[in-house]
Formats: sequence, structure tokens, C-alpha cells
Amino acid sequence: MTESASGGSVKGKEPGDRGRTSIADGVVEKIAGLAAREVVGVHAMGSGSGLSRTFGAVRDRVPGGGKAAVSRGVKAEVGETQTALDLEIVVDYGVSIRDVARAVRENVISAVERMTSLEVVEVNIAVSDVKLPDEPDEEPESRLQ
Repeated sequence: MTESASGGSVKGKEPGDRGRTSIADGVVEKIAGLAAREVVGVHAMGSGSGLSRTFGAVRDRVPGGGKAAVSRGVKAEVGETQTALDLEIVVDYGVSIRDVARAVRENVISAVERMTSLEVVEVNIAVSDVKLPDEPDEEPESRLQ
């Protein structure tokens, strides 16, 4: 009788159920980062300090910096069937932080669970700054040509 790697018989198993799929932390971080950015009231992801945002903006424009741009402000711990997420966001002035946080959790959980089939056990959100209406976006001119 043929045995699978896990020791059980492959007879009767669908071809799509033979084997394992692993999902890297970075994959979940990208999904969560994109889902969080879709929420109205989220101005940016990551540290709210101007200097950190400035360096992040430069890094994001560097070739190969795309992963950092998408997953900045997101940390995922991924197990075999579950994941937990920590997000750091900057909100727009005037929005209800509680409502934005709730919407971010709902959107992130929906996207991650739909795309990965992992159970999201928690989404912790740290609001690190608020973007004021008269405050310029702190993105320096790129030195790259």
C-alpha cells in the first residue's frame, strides 16, 4: 500500500489534498498591509514619526523595496492553521480611532482568512500618530533618477 509523508494511505484522498501548503509570514503581512490601507481613515502604516516616515518613503522607492512598502507597520506570526497580527497605523485627524480600528480588523481578518484559509486569532492595532490636515506629507524628493 502506498503511504503519504504523514503516514496515512493516499487511497481515497483527492489529488489536491495530498501534501502540505505553508504560508510565509511575509505573505500574510502583505495581505494585511494592503487590507489595512483600504480602510478610510488610515493615513499610513508604520511609525508616525516624521523621520521614520521619511526614511520609509525613500526605502519604498528603492528598487526591490516593494515588500517593505506593502508590509511596513505589519508583523505576523504564522502557524500551521492560525495567525496573529500586529499593525501600527497613522490615522487621519477627525476620524473615530475606535471605528477605524474596528474597520481595519474586519478588513484584515476577512482578507487574510479568505486568501490563506488561516484562522486569524487576533489583530492588535497600535495608533502611533494622527495626520493633521495642514501637516504636509513628509516624503522627500527622491535622489534616485
